[in-house]
This record gives sequence, structure tokens and C-alpha cells, in this order.
Amino acid sequence: MRRVISRFIKTTVLAVFLPAMAYAQPGTGGTIAEGIVAVVGNNIILKSEVEGNFEATRRQLERQGITITKCNIVEDQLMEKLLLHHAEVDSVVVDNSEVEQNVNRRIQALVAQVGSEDALEEYYGKSIAQIRAELMPLMKNQLTAQRMQFSITQDVEVTPTEVQEFYESIPRDSLPLINTEVELAQIVIYPTVDQEAEQAAIDELLNIKERIENGRSFSAMAIIKSEDPGSSRNGGLYEGIRRGQFVKEFEAVAFNMQPGEISEPFRTVYGYHIVLLEEKRGEELDLRHILIKPDVNMNNLNEARLILDSLQSAIENGTITFEEAVEEYSEDDGTRYNNGMLMNPQTGDTKWDISNLDQATFYAIQGLEEGGISEPARWTDIEQQDAYRLIRVVNKVEPHRANMRDDYGRLRNIALQQKQSRVMSEWVEEKIKETYIRINPSYYDCTFEQDWEDNGAATSN
Repeated sequence: MRRVISRFIKTTVLAVFLPAMAYAQPGTGGTIAEGIVAVVGNNIILKSEVEGNFEATRRQLERQGITITKCNIVEDQLMEKLLLHHAEVDSVVVDNSEVEQNVNRRIQALVAQVGSEDALEEYYGKSIAQIRAELMPLMKNQLTAQRMQFSITQDVEVTPTEVQEFYESIPRDSLPLINTEVELAQIVIYPTVDQEAEQAAIDELLNIKERIENGRSFSAMAIIKSEDPGSSRNGGLYEGIRRGQFVKEFEAVAFNMQPGEISEPFRTVYGYHIVLLEEKRGEELDLRHILIKPDVNMNNLNEARLILDSLQSAIENGTITFEEAVEEYSEDDGTRYNNGMLMNPQTGDTKWDISNLDQATFYAIQGLEEGGISEPARWTDIEQQDAYRLIRVVNKVEPHRANMRDDYGRLRNIALQQKQSRVMSEWVEEKIKETYIRINPSYYDCTFEQDWEDNGAATSN
């Protein structure tokens, strides 16, 4: 089966920054300029781009025992440029706000890897602002190519019969080995916050608001003061906000403001906020906000743990079921309406390969059998809020070879991916024939998995 989806995770964008240089335009003949590896439609692959991606990817994959060649990088780039060209033809676009959010997440990941923003700037010899500016077009291309690929395969489905046929086509000794899998449910209790800590957060926001009204930049204050990891590095900016994207308390304030207005401090489950409404387009908003979280002390956390101690005893004594305790006491909105079940975002179901659990969860359930409940365990949620939780092992499946009864969802996903790959292969073969593609003769010795010059297009489509 031909490979048409890149074999490499595109983390190289974190390590590669292309030099600023003028891009040559494709000609109408069959030759291309020195320094250009290939032309796909109106998109150019530079030699410097291939060299930089190769070095970064090679170093990354060597640690995993994987060897690559420059030809692999060239074909990955050809695939991306083909997707980008037809994304433009088909008007497939990515919002700048989505690009900015992804760039911010990548920079945060880089900072976490090297230890600090100063260390990151020293490593690259560039400021954070320069790194962000150079990442923006790379990230936009990556997300646009992904969006185009999704548009090609989004309607592909597999029937139960196709899953069964796929399963039966695999020799029994070639079926994948499945690690121990668990299904987990949780009860979460957040600590209460002292009135003094609540007032301190409000007072800090009032002080910040006063400084902004006296001439300080809201964006700069958000970068310095806001405790929202999703927006602080971007000056607190959220663009294109529609109803249903934020918690009700936040939307109740934001959608009743006028452009240029700064709100009074208000509370949500995440802490206290002030909001600056920048633009309002009907029921769509661009805004900035600053979040301050009230301090939680150890006494507050211990109170949450003691509540869970009592709940654990009540469940074990049969006074209340785990599901009843979730409904009545759990404070995590992401799981309380699903009997506390933890969804695996990678698979979309409730099964977790035990090796993929985060360290805190793994240690909390270590030694528990099916039906077992952990001791109250300290937990930090996705918004970096501290809490305590009980975890119940709802189901546990020991290591085994994949079978239709226990692993239908996994087998369905594999069968779906293979069908999507076939659809992509057909799309690529068709588009190659109608797209202007020229490759530098120095790469003719590459053995590509697609026949990239099997096309009769003399000009860009």
C-alpha cells in the first residue's frame, strides 16, 4: 500500500526556521532555479528548507532508532505543498486565531523543554517575538494542509462488515498485542477558597484595571499578570468567539459589553477576570482578558481530601454507590455527567492503555483490580487548578491479542485509517496528473512512493 500521509510527526517546525530570502517563481518550462528543490503549483520547496528539516528530523528520530534520508523529507514536502495548492483552489482556510493559539502552545512546549524563555532565546539566538513571527507561516501551512487532508477523508466510513473482513484478513499470529487496558471513573473535589484570597484577587484586578485606564496596555498587562495559559502569552487575546465556547458566566459579561469597554472583575470556575471587548460582529467577538486565580492554601486542600475520605468510606460500606457519589458530589463538569468516566482523547472512547496514563493516574491506581477505588489523590486539571480525586477502576483487561469482542473500537480505527489512506492515495494520484510539478534533476535518483512527475500540466492549475 502506498504511503500518502507523512510518516513523520511535524514537530520539526519547532526546530527549523527558514532564512529570509526571495522565492523564485515557477517558470513555464521544465527547469527550475538553483536553490529550489521542487515547484508544486505556486508553492516552492527550497533546498534550505529540506536541509533544515532533514537535520532537525534526523536528530529527533535517531534517538528512536529510525533512519531517514533527504528523499523522505522531499516527499513529505511535496505532499504538503500539493495539499496547500489544492487548499487554495478549494478555498480551504485556517483562521489566524487558530494559528496563533497553536504557535503559542508550541512555544510553551519549547520553553518547558529548555527550562525558560531566556534559555529558548539563547538557544535560537532570537527573541520570543522573532520565534513567534517565524513560526506563524510554517504553522499556517501545516494546519492548512491538515485541514485539506481532513476535507478529503472526512466522509470516509467503515461498516461493521468491513471491520470484520479486515480482522479476518490478518493472520492470527500477526494480530497486534494489546497492553493492559483500563476504564476509569473519577470523583473530583476542588478546595474552597478563603474570602480573603477571593478579595485579594479582586483587588489585584481592580489595580490592573486602573493602570490600564491610566495608559498601560491591556495586552502588556495580560502578558505580565494573566494566569490563563491559553492566552496570556498572546496578550489575553481570543478572536472569533461565539456563544457556547466559554462558560456561561464569562459569556454573560462579554456578550453584553460594548467595544472598547473594560469589565469589572467577575468570577467563573477558573477564577476572577476582567475583559476588554475589542470588536463585536453580530454574535461574534474579539476580546482580551486577564485571569487571576485566588490562592488556595493547604488547609483548603486538606478539607477537599477529607471530603473524599468520607466518600470513599461511604462507597465501600455500601451507603452510596460510586455513580451516585459522582452525581451528587463531583465538581468536574467534564466527567460528572458521564458517571465520572474518563474519556481518552486519542481514541475517543473510555479505554486507556495503561502505559499511556499520566504518571499521577498510573500511581494512583497501581495495584487496584477491577472495581477498586484509589485513595484520595492530589490532581491538577487542564486549567492548572489543584484538586483531590478518587479514581475507580471500572474495567480492566489483561494483555492479549486483539479480538473483535474486546477491541472492536481499536480494530475499527485501524480499518478506517487504511480506508482513508486508500482514498488519499487515489486523490494524490489524480491531483498529481493535473498539477504543475517540477523536481530538481539532482533529486531524480530518489525513490519516491508517488510518481510526482507523472503529470502533463504545463502551467499551475
